Amino acid sequence: MKRLIKVQFRRRRQNKTDYLARKRFLESGIARLVLRKTNRYIITQIVESKEAQDKVICSANSKELLEYGLPETYSIKNLSASYLTGYLCGVKAIKKGIKKAILDIGLLKSTKGNKIYAVLKGAIDSGLEIPHSKEILIPEEKLKIDVHVKKSIKEKND
Repeated sequence: MKRLIKVQFRRRRQNKTDYLARKRFLESGIARLVLRKTNRYIITQIVESKEAQDKVICSANSKELLEYGLPETYSIKNLSASYLTGYLCGVKAIKKGIKKAILDIGLLKSTKGNKIYAVLKGAIDSGLEIPHSKEILIPEEKLKIDVHVKKSIKEKND
């Protein structure tokens, strides 16, 4: 007798989607703070799902920080740029009326002190309510935030 092999969904085979986690996010009914890292940028989006159809409410890319006064000689993929990207996305979300979100890191590895948690801290500092553990957040001394860029983000989005 031949044995049947169950083929996984294409996006699961490509290691792009964790369907169990996605199902939990959809059932919660709360907007998601989606975070993706590339080799050059940090990308954040606030996404709402209705009937398994995602709608991007607002997004922020670390490259946008250059428009807010971040010098071009600075890196746009380090911890402080990650924090400012999360802060920018949070400010945009609050402007659109989103007050609560859940962090969705996809298939990124979660380790203490990671850029993921710099983005989370930025979004929380902007005023978004995101459930988290206090121990996982990065301390202020480690971030080295450019205060002028943070003020510029707040002023331009108010």
